[in-house]
Amino acid sequence: MLSILILLALCLILPLLIFFQNHRTIKHYPLGPKGLPIIGNLHQLDISNLPIQLSQFSKIYGPLFSIQLGLRKAIVVSSAEIAKEVLKTNDHLFSDRPRLYAQQKLTYNGSEIIFSQYTDFWREIRKICVVHILSSKRVSHYSSIRKFEVKKMIKKISGHASSSSVTNLSELLISLSSTIICRIAFGRSYEDEGTERSRFHGMLHEFQALLAEIFVSDYIPFMSWIDKLRGLHGRLDRNFKEFDEFYQEIIDVHLDPNREQITDEEDIVDVLLHLKKHHLSSIDLTFNHIKAVLVDTIVAATDTTSAASVWAMTALMKNPRVLDKVQEEIRNLGGAKDYLDEGDLQNLPYLNAVIKETLRLHLPAPLLLSRESRENCTINGYNIPARTILYVNAWAIQRDHNVWENAEEFYPERFLESSINFTGQDFELIPFGAGRRICPGLPMAVASLKLILANLLYSFDWKLPDGLVKEDIDTSMLPGITQHKKNPLCLVAKIPM
Repeated sequence: MLSILILLALCLILPLLIFFQNHRTIKHYPLGPKGLPIIGNLHQLDISNLPIQLSQFSKIYGPLFSIQLGLRKAIVVSSAEIAKEVLKTNDHLFSDRPRLYAQQKLTYNGSEIIFSQYTDFWREIRKICVVHILSSKRVSHYSSIRKFEVKKMIKKISGHASSSSVTNLSELLISLSSTIICRIAFGRSYEDEGTERSRFHGMLHEFQALLAEIFVSDYIPFMSWIDKLRGLHGRLDRNFKEFDEFYQEIIDVHLDPNREQITDEEDIVDVLLHLKKHHLSSIDLTFNHIKAVLVDTIVAATDTTSAASVWAMTALMKNPRVLDKVQEEIRNLGGAKDYLDEGDLQNLPYLNAVIKETLRLHLPAPLLLSRESRENCTINGYNIPARTILYVNAWAIQRDHNVWENAEEFYPERFLESSINFTGQDFELIPFGAGRRICPGLPMAVASLKLILANLLYSFDWKLPDGLVKEDIDTSMLPGITQHKKNPLCLVAKIPM
C-alpha cells in the first residue's frame, strides 16, 4: 500500500517539478501572452487561423515574442530583420527540428530532408536529393512530364468551355499537381484509375490532416493518454501502414526485372534504387530511406504547387486590371501557338511579378516549418535557451506595413523595378524559407507553377459564374501546414477568339 501511495504521489509531483524546472526565470527572455500552469498557451491557439493570430500577438508583444506550449518554450519571429538574424546570422544554431510525434512517425523517424535533425545524415540525404533529384538538369529532364499533363488539363478545360460549364479549378489543380509529382516520383499516376485514385487521395488527405493535428504528448508528455483517447494514435498507425504498403508496392514494381517501362524517363525511385544498388552514396541507403524521400516529394510538392496555383488565379480574378495586363504580356509573346512550352516563358517580367506577389500574399506555408535551437543563444538582445522551438511567421513578415507599401494590396508592379526575390537572400520575402533548411524543391515548384499559370492565362478568358462578382470570392484558409483556399475556386473558361 505504501509503495502504491508513493507511486501516486510521484505521478502527481513529478510533472509539477518538471513544469517549474522548465519555467524557472530566464533573465531577459521575450515577453508573450500569459498562459496557464502546465498547458501554457496551448488552449489559446487557434490552429485554423494561427499565422494571423500570431501576427496579432506581435502587435502587442513585439516582433519577437514567446509562447508556452505545454512544457515547451517557443518564440515567434514576425519581422524581416529578426528573421535574418535567426535564419542567416544564427542559422547554424536554429537548424534542428523539434521531434514531433506525427512527423517522426510518418517520415520513418525523420529519414528524409524536411523533418530530420541537423546531423551528418541530414547533410548527406540532402546532398543526394539536391544532386540527383532536384538539380537544374533533373528539373529540366522532367519538363516533358509537366508539358504532357498541363496540355491534358488544358484539353479538359476546353471541353468545359465548349459546353459553357463551370470548372472547379481548385480540384483540377490539385489533381494536376499530384499527377505531375507521382509521374516524376515513381513513373505513374492514379488520376484515371478509379479505386486507386480514391485510395491515394484519401491517404494523402489523412496524412495532411494528421500533420496539422496537435499531439498533446509533444508538449505535455505525461498527458499522452489524451492523444490515445482522441484516436490520434490509431489514425496515425493506419495512415503510416497504408502509405508504407503503397511505397513498398512501388519499390517492388521497380525491382521487377520484367517491369514494363511506360516511358524511357528515369523517375525518382529509379534514381534512388540505382544509388542503393551500386553504393553510390556515403550513407547506406535502405528502403525506408527511399520511402521517406518519397514522403517529402509527394506530400510537400503536391501541396505547395496546387495551393500557389489556386491562390494566383484567385488573386487575378479579384484584380481584373492585373489579369488583363498579364494576359496581354503572355499572349503577345505566344503569338498563334496552341500551347506555351517552358522555353517560351523566359521573358515574361510581369508574369514573374505576379508569381512573386502571389507568394508574398498567399505563400504556401505561412508559418515556416518550426525549428529548434541547438544551444543557448542571444537573439535581438534576448536570451534564448537551448531546445526552444522557433516559429518564423512569414505571413506577418510579408504583410509588414513597415516594409511593404499598401501591404494588403495585390500589386505585382512593386516587383518590376525591384531586385527582391524568394531564393532566401531577401528576408522580406521568404515563402520557401532561408538558410540551411530552405526548401530544396524550390526550382521544381516554380517551374511547375509558371508553366501552369502561363497556359491557363494564355488558353482561356476567365469569368465568374453568373450572379457572382469579384467581391464574392473569399480568401478564407483551411487549417494545416500548407495554406489552401477553404472554398473551391469555380470559374467559367472561354476560348478567346
